[in-house]
Amino acid sequence: MKNSKIVIGRLEKVHFPELGMFDIDAKIDSGAYTSSIHCHDIWENSDENTLFFKLLDPSHNDYNEKELKFNNYSKTVVKSSTGIPELRYKIKTKIQIGKKTYTTTFTLTDRAKMRYPVLLGRVVLNKRFIIDVSQKYVLILKN
Repeated sequence: MKNSKIVIGRLEKVHFPELGMFDIDAKIDSGAYTSSIHCHDIWENSDENTLFFKLLDPSHNDYNEKELKFNNYSKTVVKSSTGIPELRYKIKTKIQIGKKTYTTTFTLTDRAKMRYPVLLGRVVLNKRFIIDVSQKYVLILKN
């Protein structure tokens, strides 16, 4: 079948090879337009056009205190889960979902109060996946 879509569950494990993060829990959210990733200590050196941040936070098992920097980033306004518009930084990076790798954008936000550190929205899901909300970690079971 040409362009067949992959079935995924409401939660999946994902990898971020360029960021050095693997087996991270991601919530699949077709109601969200953009994808987001949990970060803290986010700051911008506008003189050097450089964005700095740390992925996850000290309470997460995979936290490593490493500060990442991006020179290719932008800012965007996103409505948070509470419906309030927030100005967020946005980066482009690779994400591996199952056996396939995609380049997509992620907004950086503090998701410490959320259960999952990564949220995958429609931009990355569209025309690629079918979500079976009755299941979780479907792709792990198939690998």
